[in-house]
Amino acid sequence: MTRELDAINKKVKEEVPFVRGLTDELKRVIIGQEDLLDKMLITLLCDGHILIEGVPGLAKTLAVKTMAAAISSDFKRIQFTPDLLPADLTGTMVFNQKTGEFFPRKGPIFTNIILADEINRAPAKVQSALLEAMQERQVTIGNDSYKLDYPFMVLATQNPIEQEGTYPLPEAQVDRFMLKVLITYPEKEEEKEIMEKAPELEHKKIKKILKVNDLKRHRELVGKIYVDERIKNYIVDIVFATRDPEKFGLELKDLIAYGSSPRASIYLMMTSRASAFLNGRGYVTPEDVKYVAYDVLRHRIIPTYEAEAEEITTDHMIKGILDTVEVP
Repeated sequence: MTRELDAINKKVKEEVPFVRGLTDELKRVIIGQEDLLDKMLITLLCDGHILIEGVPGLAKTLAVKTMAAAISSDFKRIQFTPDLLPADLTGTMVFNQKTGEFFPRKGPIFTNIILADEINRAPAKVQSALLEAMQERQVTIGNDSYKLDYPFMVLATQNPIEQEGTYPLPEAQVDRFMLKVLITYPEKEEEKEIMEKAPELEHKKIKKILKVNDLKRHRELVGKIYVDERIKNYIVDIVFATRDPEKFGLELKDLIAYGSSPRASIYLMMTSRASAFLNGRGYVTPEDVKYVAYDVLRHRIIPTYEAEAEEITTDHMIKGILDTVEVP
């Protein structure tokens, strides 16, 4: 095992500078928001989807567009609105008068990277169409299903402060997002830099840093990163603490209506591996698990009405769990 671990460590140290080059390119345009950039990269390495929540003007859309521009792949932006139809997303069957046959006209979802802007503004039918693409990596038009190209990644944004004209995302769809990242206002110095450089930032030309074949290679390497049995038990304990908090000495029973699904355990291990990779290690540590825990769990814990009335967020609950569950 030691020899295998040494080999993985060596390979990771060789490969990680190329991936970190993508982050450096993003930082040329995005000032601050380093946590968001890291989590976007982790999601990309894990072949997942990410939901980004924050008030308007925090560069959510710009960050996604910049990352897409730095990868050699196709990119489409879809502005979600209340009048959007599933066919506007997936495409539809069109009648050809010359041949007398129907043929599929594919919609904007047939691309590699999708920016679903203000995703909570679209109605349930549109969300269902997106759900199939996210989970099955295919789209149904008429009676036929069509596979989506590799890679396929949804980066969705939503605004938490507007209620009018928005639709809460179904729990089944929210669970399909690997991470839900909350972004906040920049620091004082960052805001000053943004203010000074704003006119030039959006017009900077982005270099293509990552090719699809390179991404495939990096993803395979991330999947090989060593996870010790004690770390696996730690991940399972964290997830079980959301379902049965009393067993772990946590007074959260009246605050959690439903705990995290098994998808939380899977994604915690996957994203912990990606975090280790970005830190140049071929093995996962408890710090890697803690680093991704909030983003993996915050949308998989359903709070009770009591928690909402007392303004206790899922982040508060996750902090209590991480502070209580024994670290290996």
